[in-house]
Amino acid sequence: MKSPSLPQIANIQKQLLQWYRKNGRDLPWRRTRNPYAIWVSEIMLQQTQVSTVIPYYQNFLKSFPTVRHLAKANLTKVLKVWEGLGYYSRARNLHRASEIVSNHFNGKIPDNLTDLRTLPGIGRYTAGAILSIAFNKEAPILDGNVKRVLSRLYAITGRPDKTETRLWRLSESLIPKGEAGSFNQGLMDLGAMICTPKEPQCLQCPLRDLCKGRASGDPERFPRKIVKKKIPLIESISAVIQRNGKILLRQRPPRGLLGGLWEFPNWKDEVKRSSGFRLRNCIKKEMGMTAEVKEFIGTFRQTFSHFKLTLHVFRGQHLSGKGIGRWIPVKDLALFPMSRIHRRIALGLRNAD
Repeated sequence: MKSPSLPQIANIQKQLLQWYRKNGRDLPWRRTRNPYAIWVSEIMLQQTQVSTVIPYYQNFLKSFPTVRHLAKANLTKVLKVWEGLGYYSRARNLHRASEIVSNHFNGKIPDNLTDLRTLPGIGRYTAGAILSIAFNKEAPILDGNVKRVLSRLYAITGRPDKTETRLWRLSESLIPKGEAGSFNQGLMDLGAMICTPKEPQCLQCPLRDLCKGRASGDPERFPRKIVKKKIPLIESISAVIQRNGKILLRQRPPRGLLGGLWEFPNWKDEVKRSSGFRLRNCIKKEMGMTAEVKEFIGTFRQTFSHFKLTLHVFRGQHLSGKGIGRWIPVKDLALFPMSRIHRRIALGLRNAD
């Protein structure tokens, strides 16, 4: 593929910037040049829709208005504010990175690629977004929207993992001096609003006369689609164990899936029969206590990025043994960060209380 000529680049820059100034989305994080706020927004926007992020972003900044506030906060509180947004490693990385910024960068978000890339959770795209939007530095970006726009604009075929280096070079080559932030946000908005995965609005696109994908007559074939693998189904059993009006919760390990969140004790149900008997054995063997498994509460489901979980929940009564975890009054369950599926169980208990 030939590199775009200077006149082509100038035309793309002009058309996109004009379109963005007139049609760009009015988003909360675009009303500030505060690098911390922009950083928070970019982390939240990873794999999450804008409409979902907005209320979380606003609440997060109210709870932790500066990087030093975030660094000093307890991780449990951070996870609680993040609860429901998913991909909790983002919150853990954000918290850890805030500590590094506070301790090693005097509370200031780095304004260069090398230092930004040392922070947990900041890859090449996020670093480019922060540098261009917060500091207006000529740094390229390449998220899903931008990949789609550039792939169609230049009719780039090939597997996505094989074309990424070329797309990064293109993204970098198109940035206009002095307007990196506006141009990059224009690319993102064009992909989100016009150059959508299905049924792109080509007639409304400011780059329609320059787009090789449109000229081909089938812009939707760019970029090449990835065939998604069928995600596995996991069935588990869980116990809501009661003792003197309190419920037993346990905290997940700090790293890994849902790290640091609290949940009702649960185990994979590989046998898929005699669940009550197996649940009693799991409680005794793995939690060091004896409990009577009583009535079935219900079945709860949640889809994660790589699997679907079905959780069969039973009510239990503590009989003996200290157990592993923490006994929590029902009214205080709302204070502990939980995944969506365990929050639904907790809400059911509170409503029944």
